[in-house]
Amino acid sequence: MTWIDALILGIVQGLAEFLPISSSGHLEIFNQILGLELNGSEALDFDATLHVATVLSTIVVLRKEFVPLCTAFFTWRKGPDLTLVWKLVLSAVPVAIVGFCFKDTLESFFGGQLRFVGIFLLITAALLTFAYVFRTRPLELHRGRRPRSISWLDALVIGVAQAVAVLPGLSRSGTTIATGILIGDKREEVARFSFLMVIIPILGNALLDIKDYLTGESISQAVGLLPLAVGFMSSFIVGCLACRWMLDIVRKGKLVYFAIYCLAVGILCICW
Repeated sequence: MTWIDALILGIVQGLAEFLPISSSGHLEIFNQILGLELNGSEALDFDATLHVATVLSTIVVLRKEFVPLCTAFFTWRKGPDLTLVWKLVLSAVPVAIVGFCFKDTLESFFGGQLRFVGIFLLITAALLTFAYVFRTRPLELHRGRRPRSISWLDALVIGVAQAVAVLPGLSRSGTTIATGILIGDKREEVARFSFLMVIIPILGNALLDIKDYLTGESISQAVGLLPLAVGFMSSFIVGCLACRWMLDIVRKGKLVYFAIYCLAVGILCICW
């Protein structure tokens, strides 16, 4: 992998992590376009490195929400912030179970499996379409109830959606936001919750990567330090811009446009 390849993949990750089009799926697509030959384990580890960069961009963009959450957690100060922290922790449980118990199975979906990417992109398109329908007919489909704040059960359900969305082609942001809207939560609140909930599992995985680095099993041996650094920085910078953009998109309820995009790209991947 050259540094130019890493720059392209970093830009793709920064955009696709927040836009509901599946960052892991698009990284698989661009790996094929660029002719990169990473095996399933190497592709998954490199994707995880870029995800750390976009998590840091999330913290930067949502710092006004993130800092009070950290303060509440470390001081154990009771209130809405501490409650939200524990809801975020609860939402991370399903993806942690998937990561520890099914890592080998997940690796089989990475490394050039574009047919699977295409199928999962079609599922993402369907989820975004359903979320759009719910948005445009809230009184009928929410049985007369107005959108509510995220409950404990909602946090767990959205967490399950995040666990399923580890598959390449299923958009994490699209799946979690669409799930939240479908079960009747407020759009803007779901978007912020979706971006914050990924911090715990991604940083947890980063700690495991640090352990691998200390034991001599680092992804840098396969990719190279310069490409890794370039990919990380480009993903972080583009992620900062895309996060702000996505919050505005969700507020305006324009997810259906991305459903059309995912449908088109999904069909192309299956045909390819």
